[in-house]
Amino acid sequence: MFTGLVEEVGKMKGITKQGEAMRLVIGASLVTDGVKLGDSISVNGVCLTVTSFDGASFAADVMPETYRKSNLQQLRAGEQVNLERAMQAGGRFGGHIVQGHVDGTGKITSRETDANAVVYKIHIDDADMLRYVIPKGSITIDGISLTVVDTSSHTLSVSIIPHTLGETALQHKRAGDTVNIECDVIGKYVDHLLHFKQPEALPAKAKLTTSFLMENGFL
Repeated sequence: MFTGLVEEVGKMKGITKQGEAMRLVIGASLVTDGVKLGDSISVNGVCLTVTSFDGASFAADVMPETYRKSNLQQLRAGEQVNLERAMQAGGRFGGHIVQGHVDGTGKITSRETDANAVVYKIHIDDADMLRYVIPKGSITIDGISLTVVDTSSHTLSVSIIPHTLGETALQHKRAGDTVNIECDVIGKYVDHLLHFKQPEALPAKAKLTTSFLMENGFL
């Protein structure tokens, strides 16, 4: 579980691909402080498991489902990524509930300055995801907890303050770049419960009888 408050911007040190499977080595110092094997770290909003580490980096595997659903497949050596350790029980909840389970990706179509903020407009690859996106609601973009400004049939926009932009890898994103999107988990659960259909009842199993046992040589 994460909050969408990026702790550190890491740098890709190594990428190994085998089909749709990947192994990432990411340079970092803050998120590796006290890290243990099996810990969860959000990388651009994707929850990954630490498989090895030293004082200056950690490694994590990316499985095919994650590869297909996220922008991790586009990473290159030297590229910066947003990092956040899993939230500790009792910690401050500065963002919103972030699972690190990316719903899909979107493409930045514009980046415009609005006084002291920067507004990104993002085209959603899977427009059905917009059912979970509402104006002034929460959304996670590349692991950053943000507030939705507005939506249309295929796009959403978010406004970012200078501090957030300066402390995250989003500052390097421009029109045409792909970002990971995780919709608000509460909306997804509500939608599932409202539209859930009970599976058809399975046919009743035949009862075990003496005649059945005799016919099959058990008696």
